[in-house]
Amino acid sequence: MQPKRGLFVTGTDTDVGKTYITAMIARQLVAEGQRVAVYKPVASGCENVNGTLVSEDATTLWEATGRHGALDSVCPQRFAAPLSPHRAAQQDGKQVDEEQLRVGLTAAASDCDVVLIEGAGGLLSPISADEFNADLAFDFGYPMIVVAANGLGVINQTLQTLVTAETFREGIGVAGVILNDRHDCSDLSCRTNAEDLRDRSVPPLLAEVAFASKSISPRVDWLTIAEGL
Repeated sequence: MQPKRGLFVTGTDTDVGKTYITAMIARQLVAEGQRVAVYKPVASGCENVNGTLVSEDATTLWEATGRHGALDSVCPQRFAAPLSPHRAAQQDGKQVDEEQLRVGLTAAASDCDVVLIEGAGGLLSPISADEFNADLAFDFGYPMIVVAANGLGVINQTLQTLVTAETFREGIGVAGVILNDRHDCSDLSCRTNAEDLRDRSVPPLLAEVAFASKSISPRVDWLTIAEGL
């Protein structure tokens, strides 16, 4: 049975810090006494460790929950090639199981108060031969968090992601945006991007996370957000 409370975390692109942010959300919820489950439906670019493919992102998320549930359930579909999941699966002579993408949530999120789901790449990154991350976000129905990497171009990237969410199928509810300083940002836009996003984004800018931060400050009430828009 799908948990009632959850968040779907997507990004404006690959490598924007989704896992980093999702892990911080998980740690905060655990510190507040919540039983937190995490789910990454599929991962590519996994490392072969003693004959087993391991997703570094899934391991990071699992550790952030205090190792809730089984690691194999966190990310049940794993592929080696650093490609979109369906292309990575093809390299292994396999295909992404679209039904498993959905039913895998039940195993990952058993006995929890809230589940955090991290997509693979951006909202319109292909997640299987026929589907995008947006299909899963829509079908799961949880409020979505958009992680954006601070830097030149982030305004356009974020607003395009928000427009996509609003217009995909019947629309995906976005709870807010997190602006993430992935590096010690030196370009001038890093000083003004947060203000511009507040002015132009309908969903709120929930937080700006400074480079190398260990937590999200000021505190965000993730549990209330996870209860639904």
